[in-house]
Amino acid sequence: MLDSTPSGRPSRAVRALTLLALAALWTTACSAPGGAPNGDPTAAPPLPGPEDGEGGGDGGEDSSAPRGDGPLGDRVVVIDPGHNGGNADAPSEINAQVPAGNGEKACDTVGAESVNGYAEHEFNWDLSLLVKERLEADGVTVILTREDNEGVGPCVDERAEIGNENEADAALSIHADGGPESGRGFHLITPGEIPGLTEDIVEPSALLAEDIRREYLEGGDVPYADYLADEGLDERTDLGGLNLSTVPKVFLEAGNMRNPEDAALLEDPEWRERAADAIARGMAAYLMRG
Repeated sequence: MLDSTPSGRPSRAVRALTLLALAALWTTACSAPGGAPNGDPTAAPPLPGPEDGEGGGDGGEDSSAPRGDGPLGDRVVVIDPGHNGGNADAPSEINAQVPAGNGEKACDTVGAESVNGYAEHEFNWDLSLLVKERLEADGVTVILTREDNEGVGPCVDERAEIGNENEADAALSIHADGGPESGRGFHLITPGEIPGLTEDIVEPSALLAEDIRREYLEGGDVPYADYLADEGLDERTDLGGLNLSTVPKVFLEAGNMRNPEDAALLEDPEWRERAADAIARGMAAYLMRG
């Protein structure tokens, strides 16, 4: 876990070194016999010494942005902050039916909200920007599916297409659940196999989920969800954002907004810093696999 106390916050360069050093330790363990859970033979060897580069810039939404100069400068990641701040005022738009791969679904939804009025769309946006900053510090080109937290949509099929068009190495959709008040915890949603659609991304998406799950469990101080999923993993075939993706993609439900214990964390800016550190470490570990 990285130290994220308000005073003396590490620079982006230091965060990059720490992020890659931790991820390299994990991939080293994975490449050794029996070093990873289930003896995962697919993990890549560690990068040969992370460079001190801040890279990236602010061109997240520009697919033609130059590659960053950090150790992951040849990687592209799409981050999808779920929902949007204007959805509630545009019911006809977000309720319109759009392709979902194996049928049709509503374009988008409003999202959940904590008892204190902290909206999920705001949480998703806040956390996505923090993860973007950390990945860009390692040179990753990060593309967001929306430009701000004031618009409508985009629809779920459009969100998937952004990752496809940019040939992303990985895509992550960030959410917070609206589960039962008595249930708490996080889980990751992975694509199930749908013939003709998801066969190529099921396995790499599962690896992406495992890497993020491991780091988030350790660094996010949130347990596996106790009201759904299996040890923090849930495979689904009803989400257009996954069904229509041609690149490895997962959804992170970072916690349950309706549970007081989870909500207290989700609403805490300092906790969001730590959570972003953990998510970025997991993403970096995945990106170094190949």
